[in-house]
Amino acid sequence: MSHPPASGTRVPWHDVHPEVRAAVEEFLGGRVVEASTQSGGFSPAAAVRLRTEGGRRAFVKAVGPEPNPDTPGIYRSELKIAAALPESVPAPRLLTGFELAGWVVLVFEDVEGGHPELPWRRDELERVLEAVGSMSAALTPTPIDAPTVGEVFGAKFDGWRKLTQEDTGGLDPWALRHLDELVELESDWVAAVAGDSLVHADLRADNILLTDDRVYIVDWPWACVGAPWFDLVAMLPSVGMQGGPPPHELLDDPDPAVTTVVAAVAGYLVRQGRQPDPPGIPTVRQFQRAQGVVALDWLRRRTGWS
Repeated sequence: MSHPPASGTRVPWHDVHPEVRAAVEEFLGGRVVEASTQSGGFSPAAAVRLRTEGGRRAFVKAVGPEPNPDTPGIYRSELKIAAALPESVPAPRLLTGFELAGWVVLVFEDVEGGHPELPWRRDELERVLEAVGSMSAALTPTPIDAPTVGEVFGAKFDGWRKLTQEDTGGLDPWALRHLDELVELESDWVAAVAGDSLVHADLRADNILLTDDRVYIVDWPWACVGAPWFDLVAMLPSVGMQGGPPPHELLDDPDPAVTTVVAAVAGYLVRQGRQPDPPGIPTVRQFQRAQGVVALDWLRRRTGWS
């Protein structure tokens, strides 16, 4: 089964600002002799596994002001969250982070693991779902201060409402037929997703690392506080799109609040998939469009609307 890649245009280590590279080497205590770029993820930044001449290893994320002006702010958010996460969270440990020469830099422990195999294998998916459930329980109530899901996503989850003021050519016929009802359904999403759990809010296969005995969740810039099931709702469209079971087979909670948030997520994905490519991130819209197809089918099932 084919699916769009969760990858963007990465900056190689040798193109990172020389002052940043020097500062990382100083922190690691030796000259970098091996730099392996990691392709997963969409941000137009460096994501590199490093090894120094003394054998020390680290994973470094670094981004400058070009080509996407929004990415440094995202990395600042990740730096703040990563520094605050308790050790109980299954995330790589942040070793240091700093800003230098217009770049935002995060240095993590290096994890010897790999992303889940795609199309999804059922055994790996079950490991991940179990880990997500355990993480949700451990992060309820939230152990750190973080914004709410409503504050982080705000108007982004008003996708159906925005579509009523835009060209709807090519929109799925079912969605077009029920557009006014979808606007009404999504309008309550902030109240529906309220809760006291710390959620990752961007779970996908490329933000998960598997070792022989652990599941690591990486890339936490969007972490926020909300309902404990939000991570599953946000993640399952990508699972279905990447060859896993459809969302309704993995989450059958009949709570109307879940349906409301599924509507908001579907509206976000469908509308975002219709937007132009953001600067320096040429693959994300295709990925969102493919998720939107799965999310819309899930929403159709949950509403029962013909």
